[in-house]
Amino acid sequence: MKITDIKIRRLYDRDKMKAVCSVTFDGELVVHDIKVIENDGKTFIAMPSRRSKEGFFSDIVHPITQPMRTYIESEVLTAYKSHKDGSSTLPDALI
Repeated sequence: MKITDIKIRRLYDRDKMKAVCSVTFDGELVVHDIKVIENDGKTFIAMPSRRSKEGFFSDIVHPITQPMRTYIESEVLTAYKSHKDGSSTLPDALI
């Protein structure tokens, strides 16, 4: 499964959440609301989640293997940094 498109939907300049994006896989499946988070000097992604009645969050969609999580995170963070800096070096399909 390969990422064929990443769209940065919103950029935020406050708080810990820095962006919200959508990622398309193989041109056939899209996952919306992946968040880019900065906390304690680290930047990472948070998969879409929903809050339970008890107030806990659980992922709606998430990678099962560490290599897939690393792949998604790497591609999303590259697209985010490129988009934020305005110096996109990614192919149009990955922006």
